Amino acid sequence: MGTIHLFRKPQRSYFGKLLQEFRLVAADRRSWKILLFGVINLVCTGFLLMWCSSTNSVALTAYTYLTIFDLFSLITCLISYWVMMRKPSPVYSFGFERLEVLAVFASTVLAQLGALFILKESAERFLEQPEIHTGRLLVGTFVALSLNLFTMLSIRNKPFSYVSEAASTSWLQEHVADLSRSLCGIIPGLSSIFLPRMNPFVLIDLAGAFALCITYMLIEINNYFAVDTASAIAIALMTFGTMYPMSVYSGKVLLQTTPPHVIGQLDKLIREVSTLDGVLEVRNEHFWTLGFGSLAGSVHVRIRRDANEQMVLAHVTNRLYTLVSTLTVQIFKDDWIRPALVSGPVTANVLNFSDHHVIPMPLLKNTDDLNPVTSTPAKPSSPPPEFSFNTPGKNVSPVILLNTQTRPYGVGLNHGHTPYSMFNQGLGVPGIGATHGFRTGFTNIPSRYGSNNRIGQPRP
Repeated sequence: MGTIHLFRKPQRSYFGKLLQEFRLVAADRRSWKILLFGVINLVCTGFLLMWCSSTNSVALTAYTYLTIFDLFSLITCLISYWVMMRKPSPVYSFGFERLEVLAVFASTVLAQLGALFILKESAERFLEQPEIHTGRLLVGTFVALSLNLFTMLSIRNKPFSYVSEAASTSWLQEHVADLSRSLCGIIPGLSSIFLPRMNPFVLIDLAGAFALCITYMLIEINNYFAVDTASAIAIALMTFGTMYPMSVYSGKVLLQTTPPHVIGQLDKLIREVSTLDGVLEVRNEHFWTLGFGSLAGSVHVRIRRDANEQMVLAHVTNRLYTLVSTLTVQIFKDDWIRPALVSGPVTANVLNFSDHHVIPMPLLKNTDDLNPVTSTPAKPSSPPPEFSFNTPGKNVSPVILLNTQTRPYGVGLNHGHTPYSMFNQGLGVPGIGATHGFRTGFTNIPSRYGSNNRIGQPRP
């Protein structure tokens, strides 16, 4: 007998669990650099927000939101390290790779929401443009630019690096790529930097800093305060255009869709699997993106009855494992199951209504005008219809389906041996009415599988 605990062990709160997982990540020396950059980012973001308030510049506020996005990217990098430390559990059998996908999706969506907030503030400022103080505008610009570039280039952020390469290009990248091709045609040495496409985060940091520099110059020279609002709108649109393709890509991963660039490769592998020795059919295949760069899938494979299941499983897994890292293969052997049918002459004890289903057929309209071969109205001038030898007629003996279920007596039928001739003469079941005969659509089915004998009229 085990120990009886009088008091239940207290469960740890969510904050306690979060603190425990944070200590697990902080124990890794690779995360110390990320934590250090996170602290620096918090301090600089606090100063930038104060300078935004003192300068009254909405363009600097829009650029400061990029430093907040850098903080979210650092948190995503910590989550990526935590995912690599954790192993799949019975509750999360596929692991925790989708958590970093969710972190990327949340970061990009929050950045787009910040851009929409800047657009709303800019629309209000067009009605009444306030005065902009340029005392710390240029200083804040270079501080934010240095922080953004230093964070993006010093920390290897695996989730955002993968998304920036796998997602579609933004409109800002496409325009810069067109300019870069023209520039690289003059100076070929710059092709390694600007081609095939620039890092979207570095590009938006440089473009935002350039817009703020132009704002500072125009305000200092002409006191043109409206350029600050225009720069804020430009930075917000660039932010939205850069983050939108990444949020779409990560959202499709969360929706468990199949990546378009691997559909052709998967179809080719499925065709190869269907040609393996012993494989009869490949069906119910489903593949989806589990995380960044990892696919999961399930497939059903029908094989011959004499095939080796383990051998086929090994070959199928070997073919699909080149693309699908997490694969579930369900193999089942071919099995033919056919119902037992009885036709032709039967014994007396088989014709028992409590053990069989007899289907009554309604009366035909003009039984005298029917062709005895085809049960169709006979026309004096028309030839007999095609395939009449395979059409059930009224002179064909019926087929009675076996039924193993027992039925209670006393339903108006005589329980016992009933001669078959009385049912072929039009006598019906009490309560159902008169019938012309008991015929079904299984009149030409042989009594045994593989036999060639037929019931009814012979084939011409």
